[in-house]
Amino acid sequence: MPALHMRGVVLPEGEPRDLWIVNGRVRTTPVPGAETVVDGGFLVPGLVDAHCHIGLAAEDLDEAERHALTDRDAGTLLVRDCGAPLDTRPLQEKLELPRIIRAGKHIARPKRYIRYVSEEVEDASLLPSVVAEQAAEGDGWVKLVGDWIDRETGDLAPLWPDDVLAEAIKVAHEAGARVTAHVFGEEALPGLINAGIDCLEHGTGLTPDTIELMASHGTALVPTLINIETFPGLAAGATRYPVYARHMLDLYGGIRRTVADVLEAGIPVYAGTDAGGGIAHGRIVDEIVALHEMGMTTEDAIGAASWSARSWLGYRGIEEGAAADVIAYDQDPRTDLAALRHPSRIVLRGRVIR
Repeated sequence: MPALHMRGVVLPEGEPRDLWIVNGRVRTTPVPGAETVVDGGFLVPGLVDAHCHIGLAAEDLDEAERHALTDRDAGTLLVRDCGAPLDTRPLQEKLELPRIIRAGKHIARPKRYIRYVSEEVEDASLLPSVVAEQAAEGDGWVKLVGDWIDRETGDLAPLWPDDVLAEAIKVAHEAGARVTAHVFGEEALPGLINAGIDCLEHGTGLTPDTIELMASHGTALVPTLINIETFPGLAAGATRYPVYARHMLDLYGGIRRTVADVLEAGIPVYAGTDAGGGIAHGRIVDEIVALHEMGMTTEDAIGAASWSARSWLGYRGIEEGAAADVIAYDQDPRTDLAALRHPSRIVLRGRVIR
């Protein structure tokens, strides 16, 4: 692999620097003979989609690979795959694809999630053992379905008893895995947070009390804002369940206030598109823009999909010895987020992709 040289303003520090890339790692001292592939502009640590599904909407690995390439070409070089029925481990061996951190399969109850997607647990008391299995199958993450429509009551409702949740999350932590949960409504949140869950996905039902609880527990949020834009459509299609439909519209109507309160409380927020779950792949910039529109500064919104998210997932930014996943832009994305739609160079694992 040839040595590379890049020169530009490195974010988030905002200082002009020269970088060299050798054997897939960043170096900050000169490397003789390195090929200059970027000379000017802005250098950003590879973007992260912290809630993506490579393989959820794919019939086979070839289709899943195409989805991953779509994300990569939009600048996403690291994906936290939040659950898929397809075993995508073979894709992790392909150097031209984004790095994929897998969470295994969703864990749900029968008839309480999308059909054929999850590991269904008939007896809720068995959740800890299923979590142990999925912790062993994934890459340090387990994905629970925290709530879903209960067709008997006609509204969102929790899937798991609080004591079972606490034991299951303890089992995951003892196995070295973190746990996250899909949750739309209000009712499931206290049990999930008090059980020690590490992250919440969507979180549209957060209230001042559960936001305070999240802050005290250090729970992160991935709000998937472009996914929440689908709520009116979900409500319109739920004519048999009018209470659920009204609830979804209420959650949608309150999202701006909810996210503002989350940000004010200092809760860590990361960018995730929910691609594959009804959202097209390659939309990470749309999610960054949505975070900014909800009140994040442009720099914080970029960080939520770059250096901050990479750190949260165990990857460093642009520094000595870090993995060389770097995107170059001609214009400063902190000034205009639209610049993120036009990378001039993409380097993944130290290789020029584009």
